Amino acid sequence: MTYRIRRSEDPHGTIFDLSGELDSEHAARLEELIGDTPYGTIRFNLGEVTLVARDSVRFLALAESRGTRIVDCPDYVRSWIDAERGMPTRKR
Repeated sequence: MTYRIRRSEDPHGTIFDLSGELDSEHAARLEELIGDTPYGTIRFNLGEVTLVARDSVRFLALAESRGTRIVDCPDYVRSWIDAERGMPTRKR
C-alpha cells in the first residue's frame, strides 16, 4: 500500500497533502503529525487520495468537525464523510 503525507505551511496555517491509500494506520500517523497544531489552522488536501478506509473516514469527519478544512476531496469521500457526520450529502 502506497501512501504519502507532505506537510507545508502558508500564512493561513498547515497543509497536509495526502496521496495514495488512506487506511487506519495512515490516519493514526496523520493524527500524530498534527500534534498540537490548532485544528482551525489545518487543511487536508485529498486531491491525490485513491482509496479511503472506513476508519479513516471517521477520522476525517472528526477532524473536520473540529475545524480542519478538507479541500480537493473526491466526491465519494465527501459523501462518506457527510454520512459519517449524519449530514445530507453536499451539492457541488
